[in-house]
Amino acid sequence: MCAYLLVAEDDRGQAEVLRRYLVAEGHETAVVHDGRTALERVRQRAPHLLVLDVMMPGLDGLSLCRILRRESDVPILMLTARSSENDLLTGLDLGADDYLTKPYSPRELLARTRALLRRSRGSTPVLTIGRIVVDTTRHEVSADGRPVECTPGEFALLAAMAAQPDRVFTRAQLLQHTNGVERDSIERTIDVHVLNLRRKIEPNPRRPSRLLTVYGLGYKLTAGPG
Repeated sequence: MCAYLLVAEDDRGQAEVLRRYLVAEGHETAVVHDGRTALERVRQRAPHLLVLDVMMPGLDGLSLCRILRRESDVPILMLTARSSENDLLTGLDLGADDYLTKPYSPRELLARTRALLRRSRGSTPVLTIGRIVVDTTRHEVSADGRPVECTPGEFALLAAMAAQPDRVFTRAQLLQHTNGVERDSIERTIDVHVLNLRRKIEPNPRRPSRLLTVYGLGYKLTAGPG
């Protein structure tokens, strides 16, 4: 489940640790160190999840959460050194989706982020990109109104890209999604899956307009022609 995450944490060392763990999990991760910058970033590009430290300069996490809840439903995981019940309840009352008290283990944070991402995407199991439809619940794909048969690896790759249209995925990032169903996959496997998917979803596989190569980087899925 690859996503775009924003980490707002004033402790630069801790922020870098979080960034590395989240990137290793396959997520695109941006980091800011104060509340006002975090607010600007969310308004510029809404993340799939905001990891938000309570104690930050300029605009603290609780105030930022209050502002965001008036204009956004972005999932928020709050981090704090505070441990009193009142502090926890305040954050949740302001609209935080979950709360993690410092010190915490990176593994616990990753588990919480996975749960929040599953929950936030649970209401939209059907992903539509132009004339491509990916039903993640039924494991069904259609293109131009016709059903498309996909192998488990092809489906995992397509679902990951459909969740974030126009985002460029590296082969390594896509490999993390197919590894769940193809344990012995290598990066070359991704190229094979892309070639096969183009035969199935492209109007003209020799001139792709939906599943595109971004040279030197990887691949992205777009709406393509109408």
